[in-house]
Amino acid sequence: MRSFITVSILCGASALRVTPNIDRRTVFRAVAALTGASTLHGLEPAFAEAPDYAGAKKALQAMIAADKDIGPTMVRLAWHSSGTYDKMSKTGGSGGGTIRFKEELAHGGNAGLDKLVAKLEPVHKSFPTVSYADLYTLAGATALEAAGVPVPWKAGRVDAMTPAAVTPDGRLPAASKGNDPQKTAKALRMDVFYRMGFNDKEIVALSGAHALGRCHPDASGYSGPWTPTPYTLNNGYFNLLLSVPWTIKEWNGPMQFEDPSGKLMMLPSDLALVQDKNFRPFVQMYAKDNAMFVKDFTAAYTKLTELGTKNLKAVALA
Repeated sequence: MRSFITVSILCGASALRVTPNIDRRTVFRAVAALTGASTLHGLEPAFAEAPDYAGAKKALQAMIAADKDIGPTMVRLAWHSSGTYDKMSKTGGSGGGTIRFKEELAHGGNAGLDKLVAKLEPVHKSFPTVSYADLYTLAGATALEAAGVPVPWKAGRVDAMTPAAVTPDGRLPAASKGNDPQKTAKALRMDVFYRMGFNDKEIVALSGAHALGRCHPDASGYSGPWTPTPYTLNNGYFNLLLSVPWTIKEWNGPMQFEDPSGKLMMLPSDLALVQDKNFRPFVQMYAKDNAMFVKDFTAAYTKLTELGTKNLKAVALA
């Protein structure tokens, strides 16, 4: 007589009877159906599809090809999702993908990023086994590659399931601490980068990302690009800081600086890098040596996006 395996489901009087030779994935799907589960998450970990990181990257590349302005914003999203890390409490960082929660998007430094989070939602739906945390950092890495600076990227971040993991507001860099550049420099060090475990050299290297993109009044409140090549990452940002006579812009927005043409801008936190005696030598070093800047930026950025994560692994992206 044919033997059967009975799988009992605590779902009313429902029960599932399957033969020993039936495909186990089919069993899990039947279990999910009986329990009303919308996915197989937690029911069939051994049979879940492997995350298609290469496919997700191609989708991100297509977004950048369709809209060049989205690349720098992807870098900002990855940066801000990582820059909440605190080395003392070991909280924050990119590992939980918490920047997708409205509670974190409401933080002052994240103004405008809700738009990109929404634009990335269809990519996540197409590649649901790629965590949000991995998707956001992969977006940053993909955008940097498009900007001419490929950076290492590893996968394996596990999303936080609730906003309880969101860290307090105030952990991201402030563009200004008033008219005193030393207060702005101190805030960059003590309130932000030292908290994450970076030194002065790494602070200046990471600031070089301002070579990309532009500020928007409806997001940060500031306006304009830092450099004339906002889609290319190089040391031009540092050369501009040192060589241009920056003056305060006369306008109705927050204090920012402009070049003589009025087309380029710098934030108070940018000028603090040349006004501070300890930051300035690194600005000068990177202005002279683009290869050194790219090398140091790559190392610091990779460190930034991996802060607080565990068990990351290199994956095929092509």
